[in-house]
Amino acid sequence: MLKTVATGTIIKKINLAVFSLFYFSAGCNHFLRPANYLAMIPPYFPYKELVNYSSGILEIACSVLMLFRSRAKMAMRLTIFLLIAFIPAHIYLIQRRGCISDNFCFPAWVAWVRLFPFQFLLVWWAYKTSQLQNDRFPKKSHIGMK
Repeated sequence: MLKTVATGTIIKKINLAVFSLFYFSAGCNHFLRPANYLAMIPPYFPYKELVNYSSGILEIACSVLMLFRSRAKMAMRLTIFLLIAFIPAHIYLIQRRGCISDNFCFPAWVAWVRLFPFQFLLVWWAYKTSQLQNDRFPKKSHIGMK
């Protein structure tokens, strides 16, 4: 039993580290490679640079907030909000048949997979990571206490 609990704790910590690293890296990438993101923002969005940099800041915030048990639910909601907000960019990428620019294209099916199912798996992952974060430290039992 103790070995199972320890293994579960390790898996939770690894999941949390991977989640935070994933979103921290994605957020930083908005600043390191803005051209890739600017090209994915549909033309009907005004202030593309503001949208790009705001997205990067919010992804970094999600990665940091998820590390704090008391902020995990807020991080989960913010992450899911961002993932939903990114759907127009994924649709625009599908319309462009996977081409971010004239020099950078990937197969059109990859653009579809990024939206269905990958985007929804990321929503599920944010939700589950938030749950795991809240379960990381078992609450003390008050059974039998007066």
